[in-house]
Amino acid sequence: MQPVPLADHLVRRLRTAGCVFAEDEARLLAAAASSPGELDDLVGRRIAGAPLEVLLGWAEFCGLRIAVSPGVFVPRRRTEALVAEAVRLTGPGAVVVDLCCGSGAVAAAVLAARPDADLHAADVDPAAVACARRNLPGVPVLVGDLFDALPEELRGRIAVLTANVPYVPTDAIALMPPEARDHEPRGTLDGGPDGLALARRVAADGAAWLAPGGSLLFECSEGQAAAALELVTTAGLRARLVTDDERGATVVVGTR
Repeated sequence: MQPVPLADHLVRRLRTAGCVFAEDEARLLAAAASSPGELDDLVGRRIAGAPLEVLLGWAEFCGLRIAVSPGVFVPRRRTEALVAEAVRLTGPGAVVVDLCCGSGAVAAAVLAARPDADLHAADVDPAAVACARRNLPGVPVLVGDLFDALPEELRGRIAVLTANVPYVPTDAIALMPPEARDHEPRGTLDGGPDGLALARRVAADGAAWLAPGGSLLFECSEGQAAAALELVTTAGLRARLVTDDERGATVVVGTR
């Protein structure tokens, strides 16, 4: 498919709407469009707040092109810090599980770096699972609520457990950018009253699924770090924090 020629007025429309990288976005949208009419529609949807990645059908993450479907959480660059730590902890042939996998971006990035890992992924949302299966051919991607999705044979054998849980406090969702607040499923954003409701469940139930020396990893905000470390300790795990100032990431690690 030949890209549609880029028109200056489309760049101006994006810039006027507040798109900081208007020229880059217009170029990407032009490459994704099959006709001038489709390009005009894509630009209009972007101006209305639709995430760029959903309009393109993919997101760049850890150097990979991850397929993204409407209604599925768009992977964030800050989550690359979680991937880097997960890769560091993954030994040869290790069992790795990605809960709340969404598009499968975290699992795909870990597998790209550790292709011999015994990888499994799961999400409660069938739409997310369908998207993840596109990004993880040959990997078991299961539907279910957290650990309910996993086969019992994995209990006590997981070396690395990643869970990109939602951690935005319920009352703070209204303050999020429209492209997230209005265009992504609320369940992928809402972490309960203090933002840590899902993290508590993962930590409380996750210890029994970890192998001796195994670790679970999840993100939180800088302001949640102390409470997140405490909930991991309460679950009987050794807690530590990994921060990445460049990506603006805070990753909590709990080790059995």
